[in-house]
Amino acid sequence: MALLGQDLRNIKDLLKGKTTAALCLARDLFGDNFEGNILELNASDTRGIDVIRTTVKNFARTMGLGDVPFKILVLDEADNMTSDAQQALRRTMEKYTRTCRFILIGNYSSKIIEPIQSRCSIFRFPPLSQADVNKQLKNIAKKEKAILSEEGIKAILDSAEGDMRKSINILQAAAAYGDEINADVVYQVTGRIHPDEIRKMIQHALSKNFLEAREQLHNLLIKYGLSGIDILKQMNKEILYFEDDGLKIKLMNLLGEAEFRLSEGANEEIQLNALLANIALLGESYKATK
Repeated sequence: MALLGQDLRNIKDLLKGKTTAALCLARDLFGDNFEGNILELNASDTRGIDVIRTTVKNFARTMGLGDVPFKILVLDEADNMTSDAQQALRRTMEKYTRTCRFILIGNYSSKIIEPIQSRCSIFRFPPLSQADVNKQLKNIAKKEKAILSEEGIKAILDSAEGDMRKSINILQAAAAYGDEINADVVYQVTGRIHPDEIRKMIQHALSKNFLEAREQLHNLLIKYGLSGIDILKQMNKEILYFEDDGLKIKLMNLLGEAEFRLSEGANEEIQLNALLANIALLGESYKATK
């Protein structure tokens, strides 16, 4: 088991994809016997207790094919499994350790019950660095003879947030949209808006130009078809670029209150208008204390 953990750690340093790392590990261990000694299940589809009691148990209790020390069962999206299925899985993992090893892949470790976590070695996969994504996107664009501007790359990196798969999908969609992949094209295909528009809306509100800020908000909701949560997420990013830390803190507090109200089902337009009004009041009181 220590060898398995060390191998996975080495592969993890080279690859950032969780499922890819697991499959590469299995191929490295099994070689030509790969096909018969690994079972990959997506737990978001097969998430019930019946699958654990039948498919998983039947695979785990049988010996591997060929000269292999054990088989590997990969449960992708394991954090989507029901609580009952996880309870059944922990006993199976414990009982068949001689014939099978389990790799559980998920995005939220808090959704995996503690008894299972205690039986596993935990490896965390951080997002890819912007430099790595940047290099790969330029390589793809070069091979596909696509014109990719620096502003376009920056917009893709901002939208994908370290997700290589999402970055490539955005690049492909943008390439089909026009001759040049620039920031405007990327924001159009991703359903996002240029950060300058969000920044202007916040600045208008802070400058007590409430009606202009409200008009921009209306355009974002109607013209661009953005949801209230999407607007709050982009506002959250733009506020981080403000120089004054005290102002950042107060604006973040207002955003958190608005996000909570929207998550509770409140009317989007009313709550976002109220947010802009509170930002305008903050701008007025903030300048008075400067």
